[in-house]
Amino acid sequence: MPGRMFLHTPGPTNIPEDVLNAMHRPAEDFSAPEFMETMLRMFEELKDLFRTKGEVFAYIANGHGAWEASIVNLLSPGDKVLMPDTGRFSLVWDDMVKAFGISTVRLNNDWRSPIDPQAVEDALRQDSEKKIKAVLAVHVETATGAVSNLEAIREAINASGHPALFVVDAIASFGCHKLNMDESGIDCVIAASQKGLMMPIGISFTAAGPKALAASEACTSHREYWSWKSRMAMETYRRFCGTAPMHMVWGLMKVMEKVRVEGLDNIIARHARLAEATRTAVARWAEGGALEFNTVDPKSRSNSITCVRQVGQTDMNTIRQVARERFNVSLGGGLHVLADKAFRIGHMGDLNEPMIMGALAGIDLTLKHLKVPHGAGALDAAASFLAETA
Repeated sequence: MPGRMFLHTPGPTNIPEDVLNAMHRPAEDFSAPEFMETMLRMFEELKDLFRTKGEVFAYIANGHGAWEASIVNLLSPGDKVLMPDTGRFSLVWDDMVKAFGISTVRLNNDWRSPIDPQAVEDALRQDSEKKIKAVLAVHVETATGAVSNLEAIREAINASGHPALFVVDAIASFGCHKLNMDESGIDCVIAASQKGLMMPIGISFTAAGPKALAASEACTSHREYWSWKSRMAMETYRRFCGTAPMHMVWGLMKVMEKVRVEGLDNIIARHARLAEATRTAVARWAEGGALEFNTVDPKSRSNSITCVRQVGQTDMNTIRQVARERFNVSLGGGLHVLADKAFRIGHMGDLNEPMIMGALAGIDLTLKHLKVPHGAGALDAAASFLAETA
């Protein structure tokens, strides 16, 4: 079809032209002093994004790789963790943890709500023998659109008097929601390149504070590629456990330059504003009775992704198909228990007002074309909100 495709999946996200251009260059000697200096500067600048004085580790992998890195550096076979349920991705993380011989205590969730801090506190208080080594929390659950309150979870851990590590999956929140690792008392944060960082898929991160680094020294899990200790060795090439992904490094340096220019706090505010415009439109569509928000509490709807749920027998897969094939808007589908029952609007990364309005217009056209019952005035409401808050 003519024109551009509006990419509004929950990842990958749009990659800016200048980031693509930064990567579009010949390969060089990765052991040359110039590149080594660039790579070391990248690791230092990443600390500013995580807002930590700890160590940041990067892997040639997607987010699942960083999950595994957190597991094998922090936990040993036979350990136990607390896994608050948030949706599909906490479920997959839970499966990975179990594959390493680690048991999990799951806190049930209806997949329409964030993590309940009180449930975390209660579970830790019940662990009188302090066998739980870590609380593993997904900040934004990509499958459901819910965002959890990290500060409240940290307060719950503190209130319980439990020594468990606080490990946060920020893959879908990084660069989209406020996340101050040190200030919030988070011991380890997991992130990836293809969402808020507006990069290609293929590089992921763990940021580790003092308590996490100490735990990694005592950990008995076998690790080589993922090893934090190896990656802190004097040989600079060990930072990537071998040959560095040079083009990804150059792209990431351009991303961090863009973050400095716009300002991280301004980026967070931009995501909140564009997300609210999206929610304003969805609220109008929901008045027709065929659609609703998956996340029930408005305060718990994320600024990264909005999950729109079917009411009755609304055909969500056809909505996605027509939006993509007829109106050039790519949306995410429902996952696991939400398969065939939802579509997801990604609004993260390299995004501005005309882009979000274009996506909303494409969805509005789709609903009209398919005669899906929906409330009127969604585009006017979203445009008015953006104009009033400009």
